[in-house]
Amino acid sequence: MVLITYLILLFLIGLFVGALARLLVPGPDPMSIWMTALVGWCGTFSAGLFSWYVLHRHGGGLLLAVAFSMLVVWIYRRSHNAGGRPPAGRRRRW
Repeated sequence: MVLITYLILLFLIGLFVGALARLLVPGPDPMSIWMTALVGWCGTFSAGLFSWYVLHRHGGGLLLAVAFSMLVVWIYRRSHNAGGRPPAGRRRRW
């Protein structure tokens, strides 16, 4: 029962942080609700690691988690070409 509650809370926190990150990064993001939660979870986990190893603190905090999630959204968008533009190296030259 405790594990299920933990997983539900982990999903909700990831969804909240991922939704904030998607709102703060301009442009279209065709992601599902599961992908939004995964982006938020990855950003929160990365912020926690960064805070632990670089800042020598015991917690990432909401602002750092949203900033790292915004970076994950940006990387996801660049890798999936969500803007509809051709990649930078493959433009047609007339």
